[in-house]
Amino acid sequence: MLEQIVEPLLIWYEENKRSLPWREDPTPYHVWISEIMLQQTRVEAVKDYYARFIDALPNIQDLAECPEERLLKLWEGLGYYNRVKNMQKAARVVMEKYNGELPADYEALLSLSGIGSYTAGAIGSIAYGIPKPAVDGNVLRVITRITEDSSDILKQSTKRDIEKKLDKIMPLNVPGAFNQSLMELGAMVCVPNGMAKCESCPVANFCMAKAHNKVLEYPKKAAKKPRKVEEKTIFLIQNGQEFAIQKRSDHGLLPGLYEFPNKSGYLTQEEAIHCVEDMKLMPVYIKEIGNSKHIFSHVEWRMKGYLIKVASTEEKQVGEVIFVDRKNSKKKYPIPSAFSAYRKYIEEDF
Repeated sequence: MLEQIVEPLLIWYEENKRSLPWREDPTPYHVWISEIMLQQTRVEAVKDYYARFIDALPNIQDLAECPEERLLKLWEGLGYYNRVKNMQKAARVVMEKYNGELPADYEALLSLSGIGSYTAGAIGSIAYGIPKPAVDGNVLRVITRITEDSSDILKQSTKRDIEKKLDKIMPLNVPGAFNQSLMELGAMVCVPNGMAKCESCPVANFCMAKAHNKVLEYPKKAAKKPRKVEEKTIFLIQNGQEFAIQKRSDHGLLPGLYEFPNKSGYLTQEEAIHCVEDMKLMPVYIKEIGNSKHIFSHVEWRMKGYLIKVASTEEKQVGEVIFVDRKNSKKKYPIPSAFSAYRKYIEEDF
């Protein structure tokens, strides 16, 4: 049955594919960057990040040699910062082993940091014409609906099974177009979180879920464990026209990025003042600046914030805290979007 979807999908894709920057010039490097960015992020949101990144780092050598803080700053707002760190690790290997060019070999691509079967399949098929599937969430949804496959898509075994099925029908002459047609169908027609647009689907006649009126029952996936909730108090410490930030650990969540000083739990104003005093600073003013929430894949931060002005100090660093001016904080230091609700106060006068 799956063999029958190939031709109508390719025809539909050619007539309906979106014009996207990385499709205009699908070099291996461009495909790689775009596919890593598109993980967990909407296409429209990625466009500006992609343009900025390619403009700053137009080739693999530039990526390999980029200072880490600048690299993280370029990635700021996309989240999952280990992805860009892994890209740089891979770029350095490519410079050393492959003369600065991503290898035109599926297994060699798989050996690079941060590249799994999906990304290797995307790069290989789109940039090099290697007939390997690229199975992401969109493809899993499309294929499980067409075949009424009730396997849990969160399991790697399900993904491997679907990769094997697609391997058998992969068109040898246009594997990249076929992979992209499946992704495009999942993004634009066989959509998540609501009823698929079956009336616009080029393969609706072959879809078992549609035939049995069960489209919304697929894909199947086990319930996720509830996220761990962590409460935090954020300190926006102002020293004249400068604000305090500190570098996070190189391990764990958001490694190596900068953050506003903070403490676990919800602190009262008095407790917050004592914490700032413990930093060897002298608070002279405190004001609540609201609550915020940020959701990661496995943890949820619930935050409350204080603006705390301190007695002027000429010191640029006090313990782990460094003071930066508004311009530098925005252009130089990568502060993750988890703190965006408080970052905006840096742009305002108090």
